[in-house]
Amino acid sequence: MTRVLYPGSFDPIHNGHVELIETAARLWDEVVVATVGNPGKGHGLFTLDERAELAAASVAHLGNVRVITHSSLVVDLAREIEADFMVKGLRVVSDFESELQQAQMNQAISGVHTVFLPSATTHSFVASRLIREIARFGGDISSTVPTPVAEALARKFPQ
Repeated sequence: MTRVLYPGSFDPIHNGHVELIETAARLWDEVVVATVGNPGKGHGLFTLDERAELAAASVAHLGNVRVITHSSLVVDLAREIEADFMVKGLRVVSDFESELQQAQMNQAISGVHTVFLPSATTHSFVASRLIREIARFGGDISSTVPTPVAEALARKFPQ
């Protein structure tokens, strides 16, 4: 059985993330989605637990995906769950530069390799920070996020 880890802040999870998870679920036996705390991104709009709940609701249709939270080094989690690979999505070329450096560091300190999956053109522009900003000002984000996320954002930013 092949297990992959898909870590991310997922604040919030969006349709580009879901697309990547669906692709990973077709390619590998088990996908572990980990909502992780990222000190470089501050506290976040949603708590780790809220992010995990939203992610789980967004991928409930996939039987070989589970969602967890994690607050330490991703490579430690990869070892803990015995992941064969980590998987990361690439939207644009600039994503590759930062993700490659991170993947090389992770491989050097843990031996776990990262597999990159490109996003579909229809989702290449979607970013959680843009979704948060649009939702904060009452914009319509319904085409970019799963329904549970749209509902949660509406509760966070009532108009």
